Amino acid sequence: MRSVLPTAVMLRLWQVIAAAGIVVTAIYAAAPESAVATAGFVLLGVATVVGCFTGPRRWGAEPRSAWLTMAASALLFLIGVIIRPTVTELPMPWPLVADVASFSGYLLLATFLVALMRRRGSLDRHAVLDCAIVFIAAGLISTLLLAVPAATIPGRDPLLSIIQGTYPLFDVMLLLLLLNLTFTARHWPVSMVAYITMMTLMAVGDLAYAIAGVDGQIYASPLLNVPFLLAYTALGVATLHPSVADLSRPDKLPAQAWSWPRLALLVPALAVPFLLLPTAGARSAGVRMLIAVAGLVIVGLLLLRAIAAVRAQVAAQLRSEHQATHDPLTGLPNRQSMSAEIERLVTVPDPEGHTRIWVYMLDLDGFKWVNDSWGHDTGDQLVIDVGRRLRTAVRGGIPLARVGGDEFLLAYVGEKGDALRLVDDIRGCFARPFPVRDHDVVISASIGISHAEADPANATVTAEALMRDADTAMYRAKSEGPGRSTIFDTSMHTQVRERIELEVALRQALEKDQLYVAYQPIVRLETGIPVGAEALVRWDHPDRGAIPPMTFIPIAEDAGLITVIGAWVRKEALRQLGVWRSEGTVGDDFYLSINVSPRQLNDPELPLIVSGEMVRYGVPAHCVALEMTESVMVDGSSVTARVLFELRELGVKLLVDDFGTGFSALGYLRRFPVTGVKIDRSFVTGLGVNLEDDEIVRAVVAMSHALGLSVIAEGVETALQREALHAVGVINGQGWLWGAAVFAPEFSERWREMIRRAPAPAAVELRRDGVR
Repeated sequence: MRSVLPTAVMLRLWQVIAAAGIVVTAIYAAAPESAVATAGFVLLGVATVVGCFTGPRRWGAEPRSAWLTMAASALLFLIGVIIRPTVTELPMPWPLVADVASFSGYLLLATFLVALMRRRGSLDRHAVLDCAIVFIAAGLISTLLLAVPAATIPGRDPLLSIIQGTYPLFDVMLLLLLLNLTFTARHWPVSMVAYITMMTLMAVGDLAYAIAGVDGQIYASPLLNVPFLLAYTALGVATLHPSVADLSRPDKLPAQAWSWPRLALLVPALAVPFLLLPTAGARSAGVRMLIAVAGLVIVGLLLLRAIAAVRAQVAAQLRSEHQATHDPLTGLPNRQSMSAEIERLVTVPDPEGHTRIWVYMLDLDGFKWVNDSWGHDTGDQLVIDVGRRLRTAVRGGIPLARVGGDEFLLAYVGEKGDALRLVDDIRGCFARPFPVRDHDVVISASIGISHAEADPANATVTAEALMRDADTAMYRAKSEGPGRSTIFDTSMHTQVRERIELEVALRQALEKDQLYVAYQPIVRLETGIPVGAEALVRWDHPDRGAIPPMTFIPIAEDAGLITVIGAWVRKEALRQLGVWRSEGTVGDDFYLSINVSPRQLNDPELPLIVSGEMVRYGVPAHCVALEMTESVMVDGSSVTARVLFELRELGVKLLVDDFGTGFSALGYLRRFPVTGVKIDRSFVTGLGVNLEDDEIVRAVVAMSHALGLSVIAEGVETALQREALHAVGVINGQGWLWGAAVFAPEFSERWREMIRRAPAPAAVELRRDGVR
């Protein structure tokens, strides 16, 4: 259970215990044997133990069991320090009680450190070897200069002497664990610095006791406890500071290099045996043997460390080379690697005698929509799945690479028949849907294919040309529709150049206001009188003249300009409708239909933006209709669905454009707040001459009327089509029969002319409140 103290209080507790520890230490140093000093020591120790229980739990430090072990260790150390002055003067075995508490504290502290390092991933082989070298050197010093003299004090119980000589070895063990922790840390938060300080102060305190033990004293002075007081203060800071949670989080260095700080510890450790031999080695042959063995072990560990360093360097180099030549997401080769592989295929003769190299560029159809609808994480998973299927589908010897966000590249050496069969294998990867979250997404790939004869003399140029031409062919395939494949021919270069020039010109057109909005009437079939209009974007290039929407709209979508264009068209159309309404040109029931792209509908701010624009231009919501394609409902995300419902709540009409060409599922029409459908012109064209088209239109009308949806027929060009549509129950239509889309002034003139020509009752109706 977390602390009940407010967060603001918890954030200050580490400062409180730091200040209290300094004050208690000052009092203890001034009057170590006073009751106030002893009470302060106990209270500080108890506060630290409580902090070990509450701080890590409050700040979410893991693992919790390890911090409970640390709290128990701190409590045992406190007991040992407090009772040592009392039990030292008592006969055996009472002096051992303090040692039992201290020994247990050491073991629990070591257990805590091991658990912490496991959690951090700090048990690194290189760090362990480096720490082992320092450990052996420090252990040799401790054994010869502290442990052996303490254990050979005459007139003292042998067991007590052995225990006193063991304390320095415990400190060396803690030193080993401390070094391992610091060697593998990238950053040192406040809690880590405080924890290192605590262990260092403990080592200093134990060293002071060990030095006193060499002279035969178990407890020399209360001042020897000052380092332990400061150690408890540092432990309290470490456990109560918010950064205690960082101690258990992985923070491993990418490589365990021999840095200068590390060498500053290793070099003296290597010199220890040689320095001790002329000093301590004169005591006995056994001591000299111990020094020699320790020196040999240190040298052996150093050799192992050198071998490990070389292997690590080689492994790092291999990883670096792999990262430079492979895609990090799929693990497939990248463009650089694939370019080298194609160049090799062009240069090295095929064992089976084939001389023609084929290159395939794949681009996933609709991948941007997946990213926009479900996020980039889902898009990344889709790319990974596609890469796996492709790798499984093609033979192992066929190079495969990911060369872009949703682009893959393959290379093949063989004859045309086998090369085309490989295209079928690639398409087979997309025959089954891809599971994306809770949906099965069906996608396809546009494939561009290039080929050339092997040319070792110009391998680099040929490889680059193959990749460039495959990319060009892929764009041609994409323009022909999803799932298409195209073999490159030289005429495509001109088309690619034309497309690039158009994209540049389109960007300039946006900057120079070369785009304009044209309005095509939507009329009532029975009377021929307009009830509304559709706002359509047009581009009149100063040199090229009028550029059809079917030419520049796909370019705008690929170039990411469709959102900007869509927003401009919407604002301009609403502004013009506001002008017409204020001038009395149109009535209150006249509505304007505006196209919105899937990307726009994925913007959660769109309802707010549309609402603000309607208020700005004085246009009521019932006079605005937004047209969308069926794919919006089929592939729409939760954001898109929410946007549609919010738009409908504003009172805006929602129409499904080109209905019948996509999924045309009844379930989607019921699930979303759609108010009407527009029958695609491809079905209208065959009316009166094609019975199938007649039946399709009749079915769409019946279904729409059953759902309470309005129906508009697009592409009406003849009187025969108008009569056929009216006969099956279509109320409104749109098309060249009533004129093409025109500028706003011309549309106003046509509207006035229709009012003048309309029969008297209809004209009165129009003037009064528009056409219903």
